[in-house]
Parts: sequence; C-alpha cells; structure tokens
Amino acid sequence: MQARIEWAKHAPQAYKAMVGLEQALANSGLENSLLELVRLRASQINGCAYCVNMHANDARMAGETEARLQTLSVWRETRYFTPRERAALAWVESLTRLAEHGAPQAEYDALFEHFEAEEVANLTLAIATINAWNRFGVGFAMVPA
Repeated sequence: MQARIEWAKHAPQAYKAMVGLEQALANSGLENSLLELVRLRASQINGCAYCVNMHANDARMAGETEARLQTLSVWRETRYFTPRERAALAWVESLTRLAEHGAPQAEYDALFEHFEAEEVANLTLAIATINAWNRFGVGFAMVPA
C-alpha cells in the first residue's frame, strides 16, 4: 500500500478534538479493560491494523489474558467474557456495523441489565470514538511500527 498523509499534522485541531474525547473516556468511570475490549473489537471489525495492534497491546497492559484476546473476535463462542462485557460487545458490533442491521432494541435493552444510563452513554461514546479513529487509521493506511 502506498504511503498516505499523516493526517494529524494536516488537521491538528481534529486530532486535538479526538484526544479530548479520549480524555473524557478516561474520566468516564468505565473500567479501562472494558474500554480496551471495545476498542479492540471495533478495530477488528473495521480492519484497522494500526488500532488492532495498539489496543491488543494496551489491553495486555490493562491485565487482559491471551485467551481472552485471542478469542475476542469469537466472544459469543467462549465463556471468557462476563455478562457485562457480552452486553458491551454486542453493542460494539451493532454500532460498528450500523448500516447492516441498525441498533437493535434488544441489545440496547440488555445494556441496562449491567450498566447505568451514564455508563451506556459513555460506552456509546467509546464506540463512536474508536470507529472515528479506525476511519483515520484505515483511510490513511496507518500500519503498526
């Protein structure tokens, strides 16, 4: 693949805004390990090599096990993930594949068995944010160093 522009250099205000979203998420009260699972799963779906690499490493640093990381793409087929994580992962997949089947009411309702309303809002922000990062990563052909 041909090299593309370094987008953050050409749109520093956009980059700053994206970093601001990440700062809001860091202060959201959602556990870091959950945020990294969300980021990694969306990045897998979107095919963002840069983000998959980064968030797999960040998840390890947050205490994730190799078994969970290796099976994240097939999380429904394992027993490694808690009901709270499963609800979040289902929401990640729906919002990341929004054009395919929307945001099903059942998946939305399931969130409230494990999350408070503020957490649902912040989880949705996390999903929206990583999907935006993925568009920069894939669009500008970013690859792991």
